[in-house]
Amino acid sequence: MTRQSVSTEAAPAALGPYSQAIVAQGLVFCSGMPGIDPETGTAPEGIAAQTEQALRNLGAVLEAAGSSLANLVKTTIFYADVEDFAALNEVYARFMPDPPPARSAPAHIRLPRGLLVSIDAIATLAVE
Repeated sequence: MTRQSVSTEAAPAALGPYSQAIVAQGLVFCSGMPGIDPETGTAPEGIAAQTEQALRNLGAVLEAAGSSLANLVKTTIFYADVEDFAALNEVYARFMPDPPPARSAPAHIRLPRGLLVSIDAIATLAVE
């Protein structure tokens, strides 16, 4: 099996020994994308702004891999406060294809740097 690492400056650099994404067997496996602005290295205030930035970062990594948000098949949203679920969902829905991908969303997750959300994903390279 061939694995190809994906990296783009349009999303935050990896904070540790991992790739932004790996392409293998027609799938793109994206690491958790934080709501960090890749240009400034800072996270905006609030769950809605961080969720939007995380999804823009995810889209940038998918594009660098030759895919897009339209090809998502599974996401996992890790977020800090279950009270933010409605606001998170409102932003998330604007970015998702129809039908939306399968999803898990564990809450009360302690994220690095005080972040409020991180989203990882699996996508196909091409819409079937």
